Amino acid sequence: MSKTNAPSGLGSEYHPLDSPQLEEPHPFLARARREEPVFFSPSLGSWVVTRHADISAVVADTARFSSAESITVGAATMPPEVVTTLMDGYPLVPSLVDNDPPAHTRFRSLISKAFTGRRLAEKEPFIRTLVDELIHSFRHEGQADLFLRFAHPLSSSIIAEILGIPRSDIHRFRRWSDELSTVLAAHGPVEHQVACARGVVDFQRYLASALEERKAAPREDLLSDIVTGAREMTPPMSMAELVSLLMQVHFAGHETTAGLIVGAVELLLNHPEQLRALQDDPSLVPGAVEEALRMTSPVHAMFRTALEAVELGGVLIPKGAHIRLVYASANRDEARFHEPERFNIRRPDVKKHLAFGQGLHFCIGAPLARLEARLALEALLRSLPGLRLMPGQKPGFLKNITVRRHESLEVAWDTSGEVKEQGFERFGGGEHQP
Repeated sequence: MSKTNAPSGLGSEYHPLDSPQLEEPHPFLARARREEPVFFSPSLGSWVVTRHADISAVVADTARFSSAESITVGAATMPPEVVTTLMDGYPLVPSLVDNDPPAHTRFRSLISKAFTGRRLAEKEPFIRTLVDELIHSFRHEGQADLFLRFAHPLSSSIIAEILGIPRSDIHRFRRWSDELSTVLAAHGPVEHQVACARGVVDFQRYLASALEERKAAPREDLLSDIVTGAREMTPPMSMAELVSLLMQVHFAGHETTAGLIVGAVELLLNHPEQLRALQDDPSLVPGAVEEALRMTSPVHAMFRTALEAVELGGVLIPKGAHIRLVYASANRDEARFHEPERFNIRRPDVKKHLAFGQGLHFCIGAPLARLEARLALEALLRSLPGLRLMPGQKPGFLKNITVRRHESLEVAWDTSGEVKEQGFERFGGGEHQP
């Protein structure tokens, strides 16, 4: 007998953007998997799905579950002042993540050329050089905020390089990404949301201007390729569509990868036996990246919309309902992974994780994220001997409805000589190509 869609007890306790669940979501999610794996959250206006099998079934069933509004579910509660401010820019039209075929196919085909194996191979020397430059800029200091000084500028610079955006503008892109995150979540004081909406409009205008420049004078970059490809489509893609696509690519291309790098370092430093195993056998780095993806789940959750009434996990989901798929919960599901709370860089079935989604919407930038994280871990362990967490810190987390990442991670290392560093030479020199 199916349950009805009556509000649940667990739903009233689910507040993923507030403490303590923002900092540590997993105790509540584990309880949900045990007690009520599918429940309704009044605060989100969404059904929440927590088990691996149920989430996999939803993402595979594109006939009954739509990706429309998968990242703009907060728009329904967006204050009117924010809506008015956004009207000064381009409409937030569906593009890649929040779209269904055949429209989704148009966007994916347009952007996919940026993430081919050939393109990534061409960019690997740039990524290696950038990693070393960033570490060199702070290595002598003995301590740093790894997110601020390394992970964020690394991922931002790489996506800027791919798109063809000047690195001198990266600081603006970080602010714009934070502001876009706030607007999409529709969370926080109205005055702050309005200020962030103005930033989103500035972001849109910047991207539109860059696209217009490429129309007039094409270059050897992805923006030029996009302009050319969009013009050849039938019908041609509008400026609003192109701007929305680029905003999504930029946000996904650096926020999630920066979160992965910082999360992986924190996991390794909190599990010294796993760190020692990695030091003894550098071939384990790719497995460490996959296990960090499973444990940190930078794309914490995503949304779908039920196109018809459907039963899911024994619960009746009404037609038109929003559904929150908590990938972070699926990736620690006891029914899918042995000892899921254990960080194990040798985990044999680790690639069953859903950190990049699954099926039609599998993350198009997954190969780039894996490459960045691998090169970053190798270089950090090679260049920062005695790397360790600074004691007593309580890192904050980004308040975003789909992405979860650290806002800082303070680390320290030894600076007294070269001897310790030489022990990590096995990590360098391009021995372990993807």
